[in-house]
Amino acid sequence: ENGSSRNVLKPMDSEQLREYGHRMVDFIADYYKTIENFPVLSQVQPGYLHNLLPDSAPDHPETLEQVLDDVKAKILPGVTHWQSPSFFAYYPSNSSVAGFLGEMLSAGLGIVGFSWITSPAATELEMIVLDWLAKLLNLPEQFLSKGNGGGVIQGSASEALLVVLIAARDKFLRRFGKNSVEKLVVYSSDQTHSSLQKACQISGIHPENCRVLKTFSSTNYALPPELLQETISRDLEAGLIPFFLCANVGTTSSTAVDPLAALGKIAKRNEMWFHIDAAYAGSACICPEYRQYIDGVESADSFNMNAHKWFLTNFDCSLLWVKDKYALTEALSTNPEYLKNKASQANLVVDYKDWQIPLGRRFRSLKLWMVLRLYGSETLKSYIRNHIKLAKDFERLVSQDPNFEIVTPRIFSLVCFRIVPSKNDEKKCNNQNRNLLDAVNSSGKLFITHTALSGKIVLRCAIGAPLTEEKHVKEAWKVIQEEASYLLRKEKT
Repeated sequence: ENGSSRNVLKPMDSEQLREYGHRMVDFIADYYKTIENFPVLSQVQPGYLHNLLPDSAPDHPETLEQVLDDVKAKILPGVTHWQSPSFFAYYPSNSSVAGFLGEMLSAGLGIVGFSWITSPAATELEMIVLDWLAKLLNLPEQFLSKGNGGGVIQGSASEALLVVLIAARDKFLRRFGKNSVEKLVVYSSDQTHSSLQKACQISGIHPENCRVLKTFSSTNYALPPELLQETISRDLEAGLIPFFLCANVGTTSSTAVDPLAALGKIAKRNEMWFHIDAAYAGSACICPEYRQYIDGVESADSFNMNAHKWFLTNFDCSLLWVKDKYALTEALSTNPEYLKNKASQANLVVDYKDWQIPLGRRFRSLKLWMVLRLYGSETLKSYIRNHIKLAKDFERLVSQDPNFEIVTPRIFSLVCFRIVPSKNDEKKCNNQNRNLLDAVNSSGKLFITHTALSGKIVLRCAIGAPLTEEKHVKEAWKVIQEEASYLLRKEKT
């Protein structure tokens, strides 16, 4: 008798939440206070956690104290610290007080907002904040929710790309017949994120119909319009159907920017769907001086930017705007009996379930709303400008060192650099840069990643963590220089 009553669970206990919640916020606040004491890149070996945790779940409750002690002793050593001021890898994934509070509120309300009726505020707030952001980016009117277009929050840029690719595919299949899928051709540069390839795999586009067009250092790895036009003409002659073009504003490797206006003209002439992926660099375009990089967006059918990269909004929050929302809903909507309701049947509302892959969706617009309100657009602009200034400083330090070179011009806050080859020995140079990368990252003092451009192994320093200051950038360069001169000395002896 006694045992069973002890095991009765009160999951939503306000007082327990108050007590535990305070402790958790303190824990996370202390983490941020001491984040610089951890090695940025986790130095554990594969399988490390299996040796530290039991084989099965506990039968009876443990205390929060015990769990937090384990987080400290066992989990944190296996964490790579994305919010560390010395995290310069990949692209930033910003967290902030406002984003955290929005995430907390969303988790607390615990709603699943797939259709308007499941929480009207969730749908309407999403429409409003995406309109706010579209105006900050100075996007064309057709992307606002008052007409046939509108914005939606996706989990990632990969999802956004898949959703518009499927919408475009179905639009073309309606026109050319559903058996014409093997004729549909997709175009992008060889700098486009691998998520396009994955989207093609998932949506049944034939692999041999994916045109990956070569880019060159002479045009800073942007997609050449002449090459696109030539390829399209060849495909048309072969009886194929060009249907989808993906352009980039800020590629993953080097932040290359494709010539949107010229590409848009070609897409329009061939009646293709034109998508712009500005996952990382889109954030910078709220600053008037960087808005030029999305000039030509008026010819796009869809535009995507990740607020969770460089816009202080905790992952996940990827913003997608489309000009024709019906293209999405035609491809993605379902109407089972158990979801029917008056508002949806009368076509009075937006049901975001029909704009995305899954049915379920979290109340993510709260995060973005809080970020925009608690910081304001002017503060957000200066936040981005500061990172770009730090990247300019880093670029200057690199170019002053004769052992190093800048590989492709910096546009935003990513610097691509490498050790200079001696005696034009590119193979040896690639190995040196790989070794330098390993040495720098295993120091634990910072974390950078690499890419390959024209066969050269290139180191990437992406500045954009919320806590990064000038001193962290200088310190990072000092570590890179020291490790490089140690490597180069060792090779001579």
